[in-house]
Amino acid sequence: MRKIPFADFKVLHDELKDDLYKAFNDVYESGWFINGKNVERFEKNFAKFCNSKYCIGCGNGLEAIELILRGYGIGIGDEVIVCSHTFIASALAISKAGATPVLVEPEMDYYLINPDKIEEKITTKTKAIITVQLYGQTCDMDKINAIAKKHNLKVIEDAAQAHGATYKGNIVGSLADAAAFSFYPGKNLGALGDSGAVVTSDEQLAKKVREYANYGANIKYHHNVKGTNSRLDEMQAAFLDVKLSKLDKMTEYRRNIAEQYLKGIKNEEIILPKEAAYNTHVWHLFVIRTKARDTLQQYLYDNGIDTVIHYPIPIHKQGAYNEYNDLILPNAEELGNTVLSLPLFYGMTDDEINYVIDKINSYDSNKCLSRKK
Repeated sequence: MRKIPFADFKVLHDELKDDLYKAFNDVYESGWFINGKNVERFEKNFAKFCNSKYCIGCGNGLEAIELILRGYGIGIGDEVIVCSHTFIASALAISKAGATPVLVEPEMDYYLINPDKIEEKITTKTKAIITVQLYGQTCDMDKINAIAKKHNLKVIEDAAQAHGATYKGNIVGSLADAAAFSFYPGKNLGALGDSGAVVTSDEQLAKKVREYANYGANIKYHHNVKGTNSRLDEMQAAFLDVKLSKLDKMTEYRRNIAEQYLKGIKNEEIILPKEAAYNTHVWHLFVIRTKARDTLQQYLYDNGIDTVIHYPIPIHKQGAYNEYNDLILPNAEELGNTVLSLPLFYGMTDDEINYVIDKINSYDSNKCLSRKK
């Protein structure tokens, strides 16, 4: 039986092998592994890519969000609005900063925070809105920025899944007061280990983020605040710079796969994802929905197709946030019960794409369920 993985980096890394090996050797031979020329170069290049003034490399995407919140002085006693349908890191960063997550329902077309549900959640304690640019496209930023301006709130992009996405022609990383990125290996721009970055055009925030991430010091051994250690190392920065030069090519490849899925999948049991008219979707994930999701996942697995559920348990139903367990958020719960991510990766062949399409088009939940009986 043929096997189609959910993700595979082999083709990409084979293409970039010489450049990645050179990057490794250059760092290795330099003997300089923290806060050197490679970090400086990548920060400059990624800030430019995001059409922003500053980029501060850090340990991972969760820490990037926390650093922004701390940089804006958001913490104990404050509230931060975030979508209830997202990876838990979006909420954990708020909690780690000492603030309280306030969960808002997603809308069902794009799986993103519903701007029309935000204002009713704003209180005197609200200090910021986090827009999770989930699965590879952006929230309706004009609406959200207008709400934030009205209530004097900061807007922070959680752009961990949306490297290179655009909103009305403007790129992620430049759509709000600041943006947090993850470079986890599976991201569209992925390192060969964990890493992240804060991007902003706010000079004061950039200084505070860099200070807080460096043990609270701008000058060695002069600690102005109780900071932390969150750094992008030289090796990962060098690898990321190699991949950044190929990101536009990788994005077009992903968009082509998504286009084939959107045109080819024709099954009344499947709800396909949508690309908002104001967006350029970079398709970090291709997320379909179906009522008998677990049955479909098993059927695809039996046919050699790997899938992943992003995300089965909404934040308000997680054990880590049991204080929210009584919340009723039907859209988030519906998505948790119905979403399924299909294989989509650079190097995926037309034959593999068509195989996935054919198997989904042949899927009949009633037949699958009757076989179980």
